[in-house]
Amino acid sequence: MFCRLHRSVLRQAQLLRGVSRSTALPRRACATFRTHEECLELHYGGTQMHFNYVWLRDHCLSPASYNSKTNQRNLDTGSIDLTIRPESTRVEEDHLVITWPGGHMSRYSLSWLAENSFERKYQSTEQPRILWNSDVYKNANITSSKWDTFMSCDDELKKFLQNYLLYGIAFVDDVPTTVEATEAVTQRVSLIRETTYGRMWCFTSDFSRGDTAYSQLALDRHTDTSYFQEPCGIQVFHCLKHKGTGGRTLLVDGFYAAEKLRQSSPESFELLAQVPVKHDYIENTDRHQNHITGIGPLLNVYPWNNEMYLIRYNNYDRSVLNTIPHDVVQRWYAAHRELTTELRRPENELWVKLTPGKVVFIDNWRVLHGRESFTGSRQLCGCYLTRDDVLSAARCFGLQA
Repeated sequence: MFCRLHRSVLRQAQLLRGVSRSTALPRRACATFRTHEECLELHYGGTQMHFNYVWLRDHCLSPASYNSKTNQRNLDTGSIDLTIRPESTRVEEDHLVITWPGGHMSRYSLSWLAENSFERKYQSTEQPRILWNSDVYKNANITSSKWDTFMSCDDELKKFLQNYLLYGIAFVDDVPTTVEATEAVTQRVSLIRETTYGRMWCFTSDFSRGDTAYSQLALDRHTDTSYFQEPCGIQVFHCLKHKGTGGRTLLVDGFYAAEKLRQSSPESFELLAQVPVKHDYIENTDRHQNHITGIGPLLNVYPWNNEMYLIRYNNYDRSVLNTIPHDVVQRWYAAHRELTTELRRPENELWVKLTPGKVVFIDNWRVLHGRESFTGSRQLCGCYLTRDDVLSAARCFGLQA
């Protein structure tokens, strides 16, 4: 629905009437513009773009309107006349120059306008990814980072972050098998997000919390904290010790499965991306009392380009299905079954044995995890990391995130 809506917006923008002026630029500039009643139309770099006049005034980068030291807006957007129009418009030295009523002048780099236009955003990807099944990931031959290099070398951290962005998982090997070392390696990447489980958590199969994870049972693929309004961004696991059998970790690229669903059944994909459902975490033990609720669709997409950014899939924690009209429920279950079928295809399963010293970072907004049942004594530690700070670290290295 959103995708069709924005295609309609683009078509309407391209049919705008009321041209008051057309200005051709020298050949070297490769740009033309037209001023319409409601917007400025710019042709540059092979793209036709439209810029609302209030938007242009709001995004002026002059010192009076924008603080370049703090990268914050000085201009009070609420003070802009909603009927504002340029008094004059021209292009000089690869910049669009607008003089507004009252004499204020704004200069916009043509490349900046192109980069920030809706038309360019509509066609571009927010975060490049490599979608994978088991064979795709194994054939990529991605090497794990090593503890010593990872902790001391920024180039190694950048490579780690690039792998994480592309695949949604990344590993660090040879980490000392202590909670303290695990905490140190996670803080090299991001800030730790403290939750009801604490800051750094360490658990065994002792049912000390009201969660199936604190058992020896197998866990089907799922995302964590689906019951948070904003699910935790990164999941970190480190197996400190295991004396027994089983316990392999299962990883599944949720975006890969969802894109398969989009190709085979676009109506089902759209339904799962539109209908919000509720997840609950209800814990009632001697030491812990919790009732946490999160609401959102299973599949989340950016409305301007329909790119996926979050999958919220946890059949353990999904609550009563009472947010869907009765005449849609059957179709939702059918769509959910189609997605589940894709997620459970054996060829999509990546099984990893987390031996002591191997730490895995999982994009909890994309990659589902689970485990096989196990015997014996098994102790894991880990934490959640803040997604924003991981992406910030990547951008500071010049990576697209």
